[in-house]
Amino acid sequence: MRLPLPHEVARLTIGTAVGEFELRAFECESGFVYLALVKGELGDGCDVLARVHSECLTGDALGSLRCDCGVQLRTALRSIAAEGRGVLVYATGHEGRSIGLVEKLRAYGLQENGLDTVDANHRLGLPADGRDYHDAAACLQLLGVRSVRLLTNNPRKEAGLRRAGISIEGVLPLPTSPHLRNVGYLSSKQRRLSHVEPAGTPPSDGIGEAVDVSPLLGASSAPRGRPFVVLKYAQTLDGRIATRSGDSKWISGEHERRISHALRAACDGVLVGVGTAIADDPQLTVRLVPGSTPIRIVLDSGLRLPLESKVLDERACTLVVTTDRSPTELRRELERRGVGVRVVDPGRTGVDLPQTLALLREAGVRSLLVEGGAEVITSFLAAGLVERVIVGIAPTIVGAGTEAVGDLQVNRISSGLHLTGRSVYTAGDDLLVAGDVAGAAGT
Repeated sequence: MRLPLPHEVARLTIGTAVGEFELRAFECESGFVYLALVKGELGDGCDVLARVHSECLTGDALGSLRCDCGVQLRTALRSIAAEGRGVLVYATGHEGRSIGLVEKLRAYGLQENGLDTVDANHRLGLPADGRDYHDAAACLQLLGVRSVRLLTNNPRKEAGLRRAGISIEGVLPLPTSPHLRNVGYLSSKQRRLSHVEPAGTPPSDGIGEAVDVSPLLGASSAPRGRPFVVLKYAQTLDGRIATRSGDSKWISGEHERRISHALRAACDGVLVGVGTAIADDPQLTVRLVPGSTPIRIVLDSGLRLPLESKVLDERACTLVVTTDRSPTELRRELERRGVGVRVVDPGRTGVDLPQTLALLREAGVRSLLVEGGAEVITSFLAAGLVERVIVGIAPTIVGAGTEAVGDLQVNRISSGLHLTGRSVYTAGDDLLVAGDVAGAAGT
């Protein structure tokens, strides 16, 4: 029996971060209202770039890092906007692969106890994936879509749309750069539900493609009371992170920098010292891979950071860690601008690092990427607060310049910090060396 067609209940133009779309709302026989975001003229309806996106309140609206739904939604909209012609159908009622919000949250609780996404649903007596695509197909047909190039990692979605009458000319995957919080979930979907592999692992050649950096991050075991700390920097072959004039752009090539962005996307926080924030004026956002930007953290004991710094913009959450020696009026101005300010005790060279890490862990930062500069790198290593080191090595020699690591008071080679669990990758013209710091609390 042929199902009744959805009924269009609203049509308007909506502006988004990637441009305008025509928004059309359809009330379906199932009782759910589906939204279609249409870009450009669909013409004969053939070969339309399309995405059927299953509702995910936690990922799409709240930015949860447990799944990749929000990143996929934004990536699909960017892809359609870039092409200038396409459709995204937002399928309400598909929450938790159709089990509903409450049951999805209960399944999350079971996953916290070790079950994967499939077994958690089964433990609740629910299907691993109970989605039906007839409403989505009917909406596409009402829009005049005759055939699509489908943006999806899910072969069951492709099969479901085909059964519902949609002609699919090709499937374009939407892999994302995993976060440490969802890499297991993405792997389970690939193993248990035949989804596309989450992302390519280093080395990966395509600029803008997803990268799975979990092999670079090792076991990622956090010590008690503070985050798992990854120290990442790029240096020349002779160990410099800047020339003697202070120039550091760009030591590494774009492939290596893209892996650095994927490392940011994998962690809860990314940290630099105020010297780096002033000299390089970095954004510390994720731009070169599809992924989420972490909390940006700047260590600034005296609040020297200029208020126009890019790291203070609205692109992501920022925390400035300072001391009571910093001017009160500057702290208030930062807070007025929506920047978090946290006051800790002074340390030997700036802020007290153990206290800072404890504060970050209390704030929910379980994994922290430390990017520099030299004083911060040296301070973290000297204090024994690093679990994993990742170094990008460029085939360049500059002679005099800023050393990546300063004096660690090591008098014998045998007393130097030793890396275990090492791996080496190529990234364009650069090398990446990763390893655990022997004797670190999390290793």
